[in-house]
Amino acid sequence: IGLDLPRQILNAQTEARKPKNINKEDVGGMSELVLCYGDLRTVIMHESHKSKYSIHPGSDKMYQDMKKLYWWPNMKADIATYVSKCLTCGKVKAEHQKPLGLLVQPKIPELKWDNITMDFVTKLPKSSQGYDTIWVIVDRLTKSAIFTPIRDTDPMDKLARIYLKEVVTMHGIPVSIISDRDPRFASNFWRSLQNALGTRLDMSTAYHPETDGQSQRTIQTLEDRLRAYAIDFGKGWVNHFLLVEFSYKNSYHATIKAAPFEALYGRKCRSPIYWIEIGEAQILGPELIQETTEKIVQIKQRMQAARDRQKSYADLKRKPMKFQVGDKVMHNVSPWKGVVRFGKRGKLKPRYVRPFKVLERVRDVSYKLDLLEELSRVHNTFHVSNLKKCPDDEPLAVPLDGLHFHDKLHFVEKPVEIVDHEVKRLKRSRIPLVKVRWNSKRGPEFTWEREDQFRKKYPHIFAMTASTSSVMS
Repeated sequence: IGLDLPRQILNAQTEARKPKNINKEDVGGMSELVLCYGDLRTVIMHESHKSKYSIHPGSDKMYQDMKKLYWWPNMKADIATYVSKCLTCGKVKAEHQKPLGLLVQPKIPELKWDNITMDFVTKLPKSSQGYDTIWVIVDRLTKSAIFTPIRDTDPMDKLARIYLKEVVTMHGIPVSIISDRDPRFASNFWRSLQNALGTRLDMSTAYHPETDGQSQRTIQTLEDRLRAYAIDFGKGWVNHFLLVEFSYKNSYHATIKAAPFEALYGRKCRSPIYWIEIGEAQILGPELIQETTEKIVQIKQRMQAARDRQKSYADLKRKPMKFQVGDKVMHNVSPWKGVVRFGKRGKLKPRYVRPFKVLERVRDVSYKLDLLEELSRVHNTFHVSNLKKCPDDEPLAVPLDGLHFHDKLHFVEKPVEIVDHEVKRLKRSRIPLVKVRWNSKRGPEFTWEREDQFRKKYPHIFAMTASTSSVMS
């Protein structure tokens, strides 16, 4: 285009100066400029935007440079449209706008310990007992929390026993659990356990930690107090975390305007400084129940006021955005930092990759995308803040060549083989079960599954088992 463009401009200028063309167009006093017609406009915009001498300027810069030499009706709008449809600009240009997606908050729970959140504090100094992680479990209504030390290498069956002891035995079976997509929470073992208990798992979308803000805030408080204990009293963190849990539960919480102990039991727990205040007062059963019930009502009202305040503040810095099923969107790769890399390009990697098709809208601000086979190990549901609308008429796509995936990516568990069969006998029926070995990231995992349901989902496993049996025989 560059070699032929001067000749095309000269011909266009000669043609534009003919009286019939000047009278035909309302040139608005622009007769001294090159008047562009038809395909020449696209050629000039292409050269002004995509050549080696221009390198993708923004629409305003491009217009300011072009208006000194060229003119046609609605020139500024045409340039803005052309730049907005440039896929290369979409890949590499930084976003200078509010984050997409308004704040969406989960409903306020009705009962204590019905809805909980959980997360892990990892990479702590290893204690003499080998503990290097704290499992943080928080009740969303009373803000009461459980801090349990574990080892990062603990198998899922041990975590399940801890969960049954600390949560189910003490507070009952939760209705729902909000968590991130830690491999432990996404494992088939954990899903099967919660499905058997009747608990719904509400996991965050990929690379969007805001879903579990309560756990993150509690973890900040926990880490701050552990640091303070280590400075003031020395020794290892394991020697302090029980008192940290007590101090957290017995301290004022800004959202509920009470201590978690007070919300849970109707009164603060005795401590050396609060012994005289609480004293030995006797409260009768009916009075205690009524007082506790009234406090829960107050807590819900305070939580609603805090949520309204948080949402109004957060939405000032956000921008609503909705995509339709079938739209083409590009995904921001910055949340994948440390998880994927683009060969040797390093810091010069694109900001967005490939147009993906929107398959489904998940709730209000998340979308399920049609990912390629190369991205099969990535969870396919993303928050709207990680997406950007792609021009419909651009035939190009951001290639995934040189895109390397690290093992930190969300690991999708798959069944490896069936190791055993069993028939569970009920009063009037028999249910065939199969014991399945999974390729878990944390070592071998085994679960019992209903044979009919498992056969529908993974028919190839039964074919593999049958062929193995025939070879063995």
